[in-house]
Amino acid sequence: MSDNSLEKKYDHQLALRYGCNPHQTPAGVWMEDGQNLPFRVLNGSPGYINLLDALNGWQLVRELKAALNLPAATSFKHVSPAGAAVAAPLSETLAQAYEAKTDELSPLALAYVRARGADPMSSFGDFAALSDEVDVSTAQVLKREVSDGVIAPGYSDEALEVLKSKKGGNYVVIAIDPGFAPPAVELKEVFGVVFSQQRNNIALNNSHLENRVTQAKDLSPEAQRDLLLAAITLKYTQSNSVGYALEGQMVGVGAGQQSRVDCTKLAGRKVDTWYLRQHPKVLGLPFKTGVRRVDRINGRVRYIEGDFTPSELTEWQKMFDETPEILTAEERQDWLTQLKGVSLASDAFFPFRDSIDQAAQRGVRYIVQPGGSIADEGVTAACDEYGMVMAFSGVRLFHH
Repeated sequence: MSDNSLEKKYDHQLALRYGCNPHQTPAGVWMEDGQNLPFRVLNGSPGYINLLDALNGWQLVRELKAALNLPAATSFKHVSPAGAAVAAPLSETLAQAYEAKTDELSPLALAYVRARGADPMSSFGDFAALSDEVDVSTAQVLKREVSDGVIAPGYSDEALEVLKSKKGGNYVVIAIDPGFAPPAVELKEVFGVVFSQQRNNIALNNSHLENRVTQAKDLSPEAQRDLLLAAITLKYTQSNSVGYALEGQMVGVGAGQQSRVDCTKLAGRKVDTWYLRQHPKVLGLPFKTGVRRVDRINGRVRYIEGDFTPSELTEWQKMFDETPEILTAEERQDWLTQLKGVSLASDAFFPFRDSIDQAAQRGVRYIVQPGGSIADEGVTAACDEYGMVMAFSGVRLFHH
């Protein structure tokens, strides 16, 4: 099929530069039956992947706001969230790790700082989604980050002017219609074959946490918030997926792995890095004056991970006034054992107890998963060994 026939087949309401890759042209988006697009581009030119991130991210924060009644934010990269959060106070230590001035943050800005700060290297060049009208406080936070764009239901005049000045005037700003209700049936075309299914319109809430199958039953309001946050986040994360949450934010998301325990391990390593960023040695790294904030944040992550080629190590060391002290294995382990009260969600059942053993190493106390495996009894017994509270939601959350 020629390019011209493609253009005739699809009456694009918004033309895009290209699809997933530069050679995939033409590209665009459109609505069936001549309906108007449910969003307006206020600044910049979104790409194909930008819009996938924006529309998935918007659904996530809209559902978080509905379920938890708090401003919500997410940081999306390649159609999965690198982080998601609701507005909750930042501790002094976490604010220092995120290099955030809490007295300058509105509730919505606080939610995005949390979402962005969980995994800053993955969030580099993200697309942000925000549940509420963007105020100038949130716009100022967005302006300082390396980000491709933002979607929200609206923007104050001052906030919009701040965002329009970002990236030389090319920062993508999208206003979504908060009242738009998508069709009940969604379509997807793969290799010329059209798939249809009922949209995943399940509204997760506290009722999905009531079937607690472990000996321990108590869920604090904070644990319920974090479990719902994690489950709703996974609803928009490429499967298989497992996510850890604490203090109103995701602290580790494992997406798109074929093995569930690999999801748990991947997300768990992100949790380790997130918590180690709050270690006094990490916070006290002796950066030279003038090192950029983004380089300081990424430099701390590299220090924790310690995965350098010789040339990378030489460049990394140039950021410091003196060579940093090594964070020893004993110091790492001692610090990680202090992590407690973490919540974990899985988008499908655990087929073995190995994921529970991995979760226990990251301070997990609360779990929500669908249940329904022949291994449920053994998985529940493993949770009982660790004193965990586990709820069966009865809802699988695969997303592709």
